[in-house]
Amino acid sequence: MTFKKRKRFIGKWNSMIDVFISTSSFGQNDAAAIESLRRYDCRVELNRYGRRLQKAESVETLNRLKVAGLIAGTEVLDKEVLEKIPTLRVISRCGVGLDNVDIDYCNERGILIYNTPDAPTDAVAELTVGLILCGIRKISLADRFIRQGNWSPVMGSLLQGKIVGIIGFGRIGKKVAEILRAFKCKIIYYDINVTGEIENCRRVDFPDLLGSADIISVHAPFENGSRPLIGERELQLVKRSAIIVNTSRGGAVDENALIKALEEKKISGACLDVFQTEPYKGPLAENENVVLTCHMGSYARESRSLMEKQSMDNLIDGLRKMGLIAQ
Repeated sequence: MTFKKRKRFIGKWNSMIDVFISTSSFGQNDAAAIESLRRYDCRVELNRYGRRLQKAESVETLNRLKVAGLIAGTEVLDKEVLEKIPTLRVISRCGVGLDNVDIDYCNERGILIYNTPDAPTDAVAELTVGLILCGIRKISLADRFIRQGNWSPVMGSLLQGKIVGIIGFGRIGKKVAEILRAFKCKIIYYDINVTGEIENCRRVDFPDLLGSADIISVHAPFENGSRPLIGERELQLVKRSAIIVNTSRGGAVDENALIKALEEKKISGACLDVFQTEPYKGPLAENENVVLTCHMGSYARESRSLMEKQSMDNLIDGLRKMGLIAQ
């Protein structure tokens, strides 16, 4: 049945619309977003893998279900994947970044794309600051020592007065700067898309940021397959006393180069919430100067509920615009 015929018969017969939610934690703390689909003729299936889908898994799952609407996570949705899913009409990203989606191909095929740019801002920014504090005050290391029966206070550094270099000065980067100003930090940033003066923040060139900052925090978008924003060459410019924080995308920081820099003590430490391959299992977990969290930047109950509601509202809006569900 063609798209036009389906649109014409809405309301006259029960034609179920298939929706897939790929984000593995969707609805775990608040089922309200999923419940909102009950008033429509939609069949919903959740991610059964409990992790980010691989490309072959996305193709198999979305084809098997003949999915028209997708609430997407960070799985790759490039042309190679999307052209194998002919039924897909709407992608509603539960999150900010769309670097995992081939936007040009979606526009070419008429697939509607949405995201939730505001909902996770506070949660990711607060986790970033938490990681910074954990990294410079060695909180998680001291916790591990005590659990091992070792009462050994660990010397750290003050956050107050530090130079924080923020790579990517969008919503989250600016929120991180706002919070850190309470610690009297000096904020420098690099973002090719931000122009003009920003109060109490100074725009610098990328090499200047790398060489000046005590703390480097990554919040820039990153396309899969691109060269890392911070690799071996960039790490040569970083202070030995600096720490690197990444709550953006795993590929933005070259993990092998980071491991080498840590082993050679060319940097002081790292705090990572995102990884090139997730779930992460690798040598970074063995380094006592590294703080790791499991891609949980948006996992604050309040922010997560808002993200899920907005992504579901966006999906419903897209399905309506496509004529697949009633107004």
